[in-house]
Amino acid sequence: MSRANVTREDETLFRPRTAAAREPVAEDDSPRVLDLDPEEESPFLRAQKRVPVRRGPLAKKTANRLKVVLVALAAAAALAVCASAIYSYGEHSWRFRLRSGSSVEIAGTQTVSRRQVMEVFGADLGHNIFFVPLDQRRRQLEAIPWVESATVIRLLPDRLRVDLTERTPVAFVRIGSRISLIDRNGVVMELPRSRKYSFPVIKGMSESEPFSTRAARMQIYSALMRELDSEGARYSQDLSEVDLSDPEDAKVVAADPGGAVLIHLGNTDFLRRYKTYLAHLQEWRQQFQKVDSVDLRYERQIIVNPDSSLHATSMHPAQAAPHQVVAKPIVAAKPAATAQVKKPAPARKPSPRTAKTSSGTQ
Repeated sequence: MSRANVTREDETLFRPRTAAAREPVAEDDSPRVLDLDPEEESPFLRAQKRVPVRRGPLAKKTANRLKVVLVALAAAAALAVCASAIYSYGEHSWRFRLRSGSSVEIAGTQTVSRRQVMEVFGADLGHNIFFVPLDQRRRQLEAIPWVESATVIRLLPDRLRVDLTERTPVAFVRIGSRISLIDRNGVVMELPRSRKYSFPVIKGMSESEPFSTRAARMQIYSALMRELDSEGARYSQDLSEVDLSDPEDAKVVAADPGGAVLIHLGNTDFLRRYKTYLAHLQEWRQQFQKVDSVDLRYERQIIVNPDSSLHATSMHPAQAAPHQVVAKPIVAAKPAATAQVKKPAPARKPSPRTAKTSSGTQ
């Protein structure tokens, strides 16, 4: 239509929006007027966030973990197959068999013979080394009296190595009528034929006593030897016998050119008491016809020949020395020692065999 034919109402329809917004709206039309024109989009609105779409049944992180687990299981299965194959080969191959006694290497033996060791491994010869019970063989080796500890290892493909540590004897021991060797722990060992030892003989042990009792006696013996040699004098070399039957009184027999003497040393102060014996022995020999035993357990009194009655059982009665006492002057004896003293009769002259020492115990 032409511009001239446009009516006023049409002008109102074609009027720009901004202009229409400035004109007042009739009251009757305000509730019903609906602006159906779409709003102009702002050029500054953010784009809408994309919703992620899962492309598979498992998340990517879970799938990666599953792959790692599957690879590990496959590797473990492969290793198990390889181990089984190796085990089967080692079990049945002739390369891993102990062919003879020369396949067993033995080290550390001085007293234990090779024959004693091979008696332990005799049943393993000709068998696979992987079936040799190493712990059981070690215990069997340590059951040999001379073996203190043992180690058994496999040397591939067909050898065994045995390392032994032998016990160190510290004394002879008399049990019944048999003389054997004994170590510091109380283990008794047979005398070897090819070696010689110089030790005192321990008495006072029995075959039936428990091992703990024997070990306790050996602790007393070790303390005695250690103390007698503590100053470098090597007094232990003078001893020929050690009687450990009484744990409260270690009795030793000391070899002397004038005759062996049995010495009571008690359970403490072994070195000091033994020095007292050495200091007065010659003086006692001058005073008494014979010195068979000396009791040094008392601080204020020394008893000479307290075991004469014991010696008399193995000697001719005429050779048994009477009970004699040497005491410090002007010092009252302890009751325990007084009970062993024989006082001379008042009406008789003192025996020339009884005399006082010029000095008492240290």
